[in-house]
Amino acid sequence: MIEQFIADLNNALYSYVLIILLIAAGIYFTFRTKFAQFRLIGEQFRAVMEKPSDKEGVSSFQALMVSTASRVGTGNIIGVSTALCLGGFGSVFWMWLIAILGGASALIESTLAQIYKKKGADGSFYGGPAYYIEAKLKSRPLAVLFSIFLILTYGFGFNMLASYNLQSTFSSYSFYNESYTPWIIGVVLAVLIGYCLFGGGKRIIKVTSVLVPAMGIIYVAVALFIILKNIGILPSVFERIFTEAFDVKAIFGGFSGSCVMYGIKRGLFSNEAGVGSAPNASASAEVNHPVTQGLVQILSVFIDTILICSATAFMCMCSGIEPSAALSGAPYVQAALQSSLGAFGPLFITVAMILFAFTTLLGNLYYVDQCLFYILKKEPSEKFKKFYHIIAAFVVLIGAVLSADLLWNIADITMGAMTIINIPAILILSKYAVRALNDYDAKRKNGGEIKFNAQDIELPHKVDCWK
Repeated sequence: MIEQFIADLNNALYSYVLIILLIAAGIYFTFRTKFAQFRLIGEQFRAVMEKPSDKEGVSSFQALMVSTASRVGTGNIIGVSTALCLGGFGSVFWMWLIAILGGASALIESTLAQIYKKKGADGSFYGGPAYYIEAKLKSRPLAVLFSIFLILTYGFGFNMLASYNLQSTFSSYSFYNESYTPWIIGVVLAVLIGYCLFGGGKRIIKVTSVLVPAMGIIYVAVALFIILKNIGILPSVFERIFTEAFDVKAIFGGFSGSCVMYGIKRGLFSNEAGVGSAPNASASAEVNHPVTQGLVQILSVFIDTILICSATAFMCMCSGIEPSAALSGAPYVQAALQSSLGAFGPLFITVAMILFAFTTLLGNLYYVDQCLFYILKKEPSEKFKKFYHIIAAFVVLIGAVLSADLLWNIADITMGAMTIINIPAILILSKYAVRALNDYDAKRKNGGEIKFNAQDIELPHKVDCWK
């Protein structure tokens, strides 16, 4: 009964409340920012190359890699496959559309994270939704509640699931034994995660800044190879995408199982725009203007959905293997790649799943660190850090050997709770992010140095930086 209640609550939350909330916010922010996703594409790439004045500082690129590490996960493979098998090719169009709208939400929340960020004793920066919620809404309890939901979602639910998904990729190999193989993989993964954690946030940043671009480039390269190998199918694939995306009869005949619903859910909850997770990484970057990191986060959304999710979709759609409910999830991807690459296909997906899951674990735990700092109101003691890092590694170990169903639903609900708190907050505060964007636009057009001061936007709240 408890599991059924949680599943029903999860379905209602994701089928109605969150979809309406996130789409409405995305459309509103798109118009408020004057379609910044499109008109500032060049600036997005320029921003990601900005170097911090302090060589030890976190660059825009490194912050981008941390947020992308959390966004890009096994869902980019399994989730997209499920959307194609249950929603059809048309789900890809709606996935693209929601990513474009989500880019505007990512710009707003990450710009706000930069405006309200704090400076630590060691000169590093930190911040996120908890800080701008307290600054504007004057409600520390609400900000603490948001932080608790984030810790439950990313530190426990999603990390246990990522660990489970990682070890499960080996289940098709002959050496896999249900009794002990998950434990072995869990121990190895926990040790690797522990090594990164005990090196602190900067080690996490360094690891993800190497792994994320490497795995992304290789994954997209393989997808392009498969597409070119099956180039003759490509026109018919695009035709099916747009034909099925606007098949009104099929859509309204069963909306909850339609391409619209699957595409929207895949786009919304893959790129996490508006959820309030990525701003925790955005706040760590040392930049000359808050909007710089907001623009960088638009790229993160596009990398996750437009690039990585699309790579999976086109690898499958161009393989000639027809999706079906029976193939939903990993089997469809494995069948599609085996058709195009032979025995190398399943092996490649296994490696990709390992890398995606590992970087997701690191990105998630970086977010948890930031929320713990907020709740404690100070840098935790070394003893506390060590205790927490041991717990985090233990959670990864246990996740490898547990069933995922109940944990997935609970994590979805806590993630939804984060969104319900974050979206109203950024809607209320959005005028300051828009003012910052207008300030950025004006200075860019004048051709001078783009630097920011809180007085430039008449910010009424006290901030640690930008004075």
